[in-house]
Amino acid sequence: MSAPRLAGAHFPVAVVGGGQAGLSVSYCLRERGIEHVVVERNRVGHEWRERRWDSFCLVTPNWQCRLPGYPYQGDDPDGFMVRDEIIRYLEGYVAFFQPPLREGVDVTGLRRGAGGVFELSTGEGEFTADQVVVAAGPYHTPSVPRMAERLPAGVEQIHSSRYRNADQLPEGAVLVVGTGQSGCQIAEDLHLAGRQVHLAVGSAPRVARFYRGRDCVAWLDDMGYYGKSIDEFDDAGAVRMRVNHYVTGRDGGRDIDLRAFALDGMRLHGRLTGIGGTDGTDRTRLEFADDLKVNLDRADAVAEGIKDSIDAHITAQGITAPDEPRYVPVWEPSEQAVSLDLAAAGITSVVWSTGFTRDHRWVEIPAFDGRGYPMHWRGATSTPGLYFLGLPWQHSWGSGRFEAVGRDAEFLANHIDVSRRMADVCGTLTGAPSELAAALPIG
Repeated sequence: MSAPRLAGAHFPVAVVGGGQAGLSVSYCLRERGIEHVVVERNRVGHEWRERRWDSFCLVTPNWQCRLPGYPYQGDDPDGFMVRDEIIRYLEGYVAFFQPPLREGVDVTGLRRGAGGVFELSTGEGEFTADQVVVAAGPYHTPSVPRMAERLPAGVEQIHSSRYRNADQLPEGAVLVVGTGQSGCQIAEDLHLAGRQVHLAVGSAPRVARFYRGRDCVAWLDDMGYYGKSIDEFDDAGAVRMRVNHYVTGRDGGRDIDLRAFALDGMRLHGRLTGIGGTDGTDRTRLEFADDLKVNLDRADAVAEGIKDSIDAHITAQGITAPDEPRYVPVWEPSEQAVSLDLAAAGITSVVWSTGFTRDHRWVEIPAFDGRGYPMHWRGATSTPGLYFLGLPWQHSWGSGRFEAVGRDAEFLANHIDVSRRMADVCGTLTGAPSELAAALPIG
C-alpha cells in the first residue's frame, strides 16, 4: 500500500503513533472497514531499536505477545524475545496487514476546530480527521533529576534510554541510579561485563521468575491477574503510577536478586538523595538515604506475597505442583555509609535509570488532569472523538504491553465504529460511553 498523502487531506480516523498500540488499533479499524491513517514520528520499532540496550529482552514470555491477528508464532513460546526479535515482530506485523502508515512525520499540534473536526499539524502540512487516537505511549522525555547538574564535568552521564553496553562507558566504576526494571537489568549487564557497579536502590518491588514448576507470569495469568480492570482497585490513581516489578528474561529467564549481586561484589546503597555533601560544595560527594535494608526487605516481601497467592491458587484449584522452598536472603546490609566520595570509589560514569515524563503539550485540548495524565475511561475521553491507547493500566496491567494492548484496541475500534455510525444518523460524535461519562473528571 502506498503511503497516504497528508497535507490538506481528511480522514475518518487519524492514529498518532506507529508502535504496538497504533498498529493494533489500525488492524482493528481495518477489520471494520474504517478508513484511517497512522502517523509515526520515526519508524516502526523506533523505541525498541533506539532506546534499548544491546542485551535487552522481554521480561514477559513470548506467548504473551498477542497483537490482534498476529500472536507470537515462533518456536519458543516460553522464551523471551531479545531486542532485534521484537523489532522483527513489529516489522512482520506491518508486512502482515500493511497499515496505511506514514513514517518519519511528526504531529506537532492537535486541536478541535469548528464543527468538532480535529485539525492536526505536521511537518508536511495540516490535515483533518473526524476522530483521533493518540497512541504515542507514555514514555516521551527522559527524566533526569536536577541534582545531576552538580556532578563534576569529568563524570560521564547518560540516561538509561541511551545505554547500550558496558564498552560505551569510560573505564572505572559505574553508579546506576534507580532499581526499576531498566535500572536492575542495566546494573546486571554491567556487573556481568566485569564492571564495578554501585547501585542506588529505590522502592521498586520484585517478583520471582519461576515458582513451583512454572513461570510466575503463567500462574498469574491463570489466576486472572492480567485481566483485572483498573476499576476494581480502590486506589486506581496510585496503581497507574506504580513501578513495575523487576525480573529478567535474560538467558532463559531468572530472578534479579540484588542481595546476590552484593554478595558477588556489587555495592548497594539507599536512594540517592543529594550531590555535594551537607553544604552543597563538595561536588564529588554523593548522599544516600539510610533505607537500603527497608527497600530490600520490602521488595522481597512483595515477591513472597506473590508466592503466597500462587500457593493459595494451587490449593484452591487442587493443582498438582512441585513444592519449592521459600527464598532465604543471601546477604544483609551491615551499617551503611550514607555518603560516598566519587573519586575514592573510582566512579567515572552514572546511568540515570529514573524514568520518563509525559509530553502531551502538542495536544491542545483540555483532556488532562492536574498531573498531565489523560482523563479517560478505557481510553475514551469526554471530548467526543478523542481517544488514548497504550497507556500503563489504561484498563488492565497489560494495556501498554503486547499482552493486552490488542484488547484495548478492540474496545476503542468498536467505540469508534459506533460513534461513526451514530454520526451518520444524527450528525454528531459521541464521547465516552454515556453510562460512564459521569465517572470522568471534568475540568
